[in-house]
Amino acid sequence: MGKIRQHVPSSRRDGRVPPETGPPEAGPQAHHRPAGPRVLSLLKPRSVAGQVFLLQLVVVLLLIATAVVALVIQDRNSAIQEAGDRSLVAAESFAKAPGTAEAMQSDDPTAALQPHAEAVRKKTGVDYVVALSPYGFRWTHPDPDQIGEHVSASYGDALEGQPHQTTFDSSLGKAVDSTVAVFNEKGTAVGLVTVGVTVDKVTSTVQHQLPVIFAAGGVALLLAAGGSALVSGRLRRQTRGLLPVEMTRMYEHHDAVLHSVREGVIILDGDGRLLLVNDEARRLLELPPEAEGRPVTALGLSPALAGLLESGRAVTDKVFLAGDLLLAVNLRPVGPKGGAVATLRDTTELRALAGRAEVAGGRLQLLYEASTRIGTTLDIERTAEELTEVAVPRFADFATVELVEPVLLGGEPTGARMEMRRIAAAGIREGAPLAPVGTPLRYLPDNPASVGMTTGRPVLVPHLAMADGWRAQDPEQTREVIEFGIHSMISVPLQARGQLLGVVEFWRSDQDPFESDDLSPAEELAARAAVCIDNARRYTREHTTAVTLQRSLLPGALPELSALQVGHRYLPAQAGVGGDWYDVIPLPGARVALVVGDVVGHGLHAAATMGRLRTAVHNFASLDLPPDELLAHLDDLVTRIDQDAAAEGRTEAVTGATCLYAVYDPVSGRCVVARAGHPGPALVSPDGSVTFPDIPVAPPLGVGGGLPVETAELRPAADSRLILYTDGLVEAKGRDIDVGLGLLKEALAHTDGATPDDTCRAVLNAMLHTRASDDIALLVARTRLLDPAQVAEWEVPDDPAAVSRIRAEAAGRLESWGLGDAAFTTELILSELVTNAIRYGVSPIGLRLLRDGDSLICEVSDGSNTSPHLRRAAITDEGGRGLFLVAQLSRRWGTRYTDGGKIIWAEQTLSAGAAGDLSGLLTADL
Repeated sequence: MGKIRQHVPSSRRDGRVPPETGPPEAGPQAHHRPAGPRVLSLLKPRSVAGQVFLLQLVVVLLLIATAVVALVIQDRNSAIQEAGDRSLVAAESFAKAPGTAEAMQSDDPTAALQPHAEAVRKKTGVDYVVALSPYGFRWTHPDPDQIGEHVSASYGDALEGQPHQTTFDSSLGKAVDSTVAVFNEKGTAVGLVTVGVTVDKVTSTVQHQLPVIFAAGGVALLLAAGGSALVSGRLRRQTRGLLPVEMTRMYEHHDAVLHSVREGVIILDGDGRLLLVNDEARRLLELPPEAEGRPVTALGLSPALAGLLESGRAVTDKVFLAGDLLLAVNLRPVGPKGGAVATLRDTTELRALAGRAEVAGGRLQLLYEASTRIGTTLDIERTAEELTEVAVPRFADFATVELVEPVLLGGEPTGARMEMRRIAAAGIREGAPLAPVGTPLRYLPDNPASVGMTTGRPVLVPHLAMADGWRAQDPEQTREVIEFGIHSMISVPLQARGQLLGVVEFWRSDQDPFESDDLSPAEELAARAAVCIDNARRYTREHTTAVTLQRSLLPGALPELSALQVGHRYLPAQAGVGGDWYDVIPLPGARVALVVGDVVGHGLHAAATMGRLRTAVHNFASLDLPPDELLAHLDDLVTRIDQDAAAEGRTEAVTGATCLYAVYDPVSGRCVVARAGHPGPALVSPDGSVTFPDIPVAPPLGVGGGLPVETAELRPAADSRLILYTDGLVEAKGRDIDVGLGLLKEALAHTDGATPDDTCRAVLNAMLHTRASDDIALLVARTRLLDPAQVAEWEVPDDPAAVSRIRAEAAGRLESWGLGDAAFTTELILSELVTNAIRYGVSPIGLRLLRDGDSLICEVSDGSNTSPHLRRAAITDEGGRGLFLVAQLSRRWGTRYTDGGKIIWAEQTLSAGAAGDLSGLLTADL
């Protein structure tokens, strides 16, 4: 026993270190304290665990007292409720018992009801069961002396059928009385039954539940004591056995270190309130003395810095500007409740370096944007505008571009280099007193722009107010520029391939004046723009050449025709001129040929090929070939062109050319159509309905391989519209051709009654919302029929004697038309043609006269395929002068072949004096 007593004090000394000795070494002894000191520490007022235990004890006692009071109140209310239910059940049971109503209507209700009432009272344990007359006189009562007495209480609700219940204080304590009415078979109240019971007779539950409550309270106290012991042990382990004195001293050391470091420290809670801030942080952020406890957003910090501190998200070396200081902020979230610790470091000395790096980065970004945004198109003006848009406002507040006049037209920048025109300008605001776009400019020799163009180097003018050479250009305008606020400029020549294209000026008003460091980015911007402008200039030259060639190859003004009213449009592609074309060719007999073609590709080759094909179609049409034969000859021509190109080693080919050829006859109303690889026409009837006639399609020109071309015959009604077009109208990238045809049909359906020109305009507006990627040719022809009164036909017998009769009838018809002056010439022509047909032709022979505007057409048909030839007869020849006379008397003549033979025709003009005197002609010929 003595040894045990000797070791106990030693253990206690190891468990409690004196204040002057400092914290013990870490080890098992510091983490496993004896149980005795832990239990005794709970009773010490200075011990945190003891204070927690006392607080828990008080809370448990309060909870137990509250539970007992609540249980008593609840038990009392439950007892009253149970007493009321018991009395009500007893009253209703007695009232509704068999025989109760009959007993109350008998001669002696007391004798009949008193035994039953006492029996019910004893069995149910109530205090009384009283039967009353409707007027309040007792029939039954536990005390016989009370029978017959009148009860003054009001039972109106009970007599109406509603049970009446009353709680009152009796001599035995609080009681509950329930009264119900008794009704006979007719529903008339014949009496009342009232039952009362005291609350004390109801069994109380408090005495059963109090032991449970006290047991739960005891368990709670034991748990509180155990929890306090665990808390005490945990605190000792976490503080390594430090007592409050040692912890206070450690806090003082930490506080001294915290405020002595040259780095700001801020600690915030999860709600963004400032918990702790050291002196360095106060100095850097200029915080008020009472900053602790206030939200970080209410300390006057910049919104960005306050938002970052309040967010609590982790950041590393985030730079913020606080007044004149540049702070690097590090923020780390700590704790489960969302607190955070921030450190602030003054990096003001790095501000200048960072500023220079930012300027350099901005210039690099500017040059990068210039490389991507300048030169997106091959348009000279748009390229110059892109240069000004890139420079403003990142590099300059205003920017202007002038180009040498020949450059604007795509020519070489030669001649007087000072003659320029401003083509682009941009600024941060309107109203700058600089020369507007379109102004011609000629700079004086001392002007900075002239100096720069002469030396080929950029010129910096940091202060325009002191630049005499610049002010001498236009003193009034330069004064307005200075008053507007523009104070400095840089002029840079635009040069490419050693040639001067123009000049660009950068102006500043709101930004700091230009410095020498700004010359390099200005020169780089100008160099990039100059290359793009030169490319656009060269493209403009090629484009202008191609457009000129194409416009010269396309028809200018289409002829005025009686057979058709024509409208046409040609839209070049976005990529430049292409090979789409159209034509309207007058044919003999008042007929008209409509042509639409397409050569795949763009540029000079496509335009030149288109011109060759158009010329070939004119030549074939002059032979009056039917559409299928004409396309067959055109296919052979394209094949030969490709073969010749291959033999010469040239890669350009015409493969992919398409063509649609239609011949319309206003006399018969027939329209014969053939196509080679080309989209078919659309037909708009006079009633406005739109159809796409089925036209057999042959392969494109040059790839047919000798396959026959089929035709289709249409008979459009008068005032119909025939729409011919190239594939650029209905085909588009990402859109099927069927969709395009549907759009075309819908557009044409809304052009009822429109002229051909209006139809062209409506179709293009509906079909094209942006510039097309392929060129488009559109031809709209409104059909007309020649008046039958303007046509005369005869069947000619195969007899030379019939010539005089036919001549006389024809002269009569001319008289009826009012063309008597042309009768003599016409008789000569038809006599020669009819005589030749009778002599050399084959039956049947026919004659037709057509009056078409200012023309008179004489047509003689026969069944043979032989064609006469014009020749000059010798002086000794007796014949051979007939066709020569026909050719001299006609504006033109020719032969066309039909399925049943041929037709020889001659066209006369009906203008005044056209016939003239023929005597000299006849003498000369002889």
